[in-house]
Amino acid sequence: MPRSVNSVAKRARRKKVLKQAKGYFGRRKNVWTVAKNAVDKAMQYSYRDRRNKKRTFRALWITRINAGARLHGLSYSQFMGKLKANEIELNRKVLADLAMNNPEAFKAVVEKVK
Repeated sequence: MPRSVNSVAKRARRKKVLKQAKGYFGRRKNVWTVAKNAVDKAMQYSYRDRRNKKRTFRALWITRINAGARLHGLSYSQFMGKLKANEIELNRKVLADLAMNNPEAFKAVVEKVK
């Protein structure tokens, strides 16, 4: 009895990976073994960097809040401590947006906590 192989599924798997490798340079886009390795590595990077993006944005927001607070004579840690003490529950994303795009509103928040 001849050996049974599922060529349809095999071809579909390979097509899926080669489609993901579209746009890569050289053999990475059209040679199966090279493309598979490149796509696997790209998936690892994307998984890792979805987590790193959150850290990066938080650091950016902290930097912006610090710059805005220092214009009004407070450090970042003093400002955040006073926010907590006054039970003002604005997250860092909103505070950073206020500091950048709406300085009057940020100043009002600083005056409220002083």
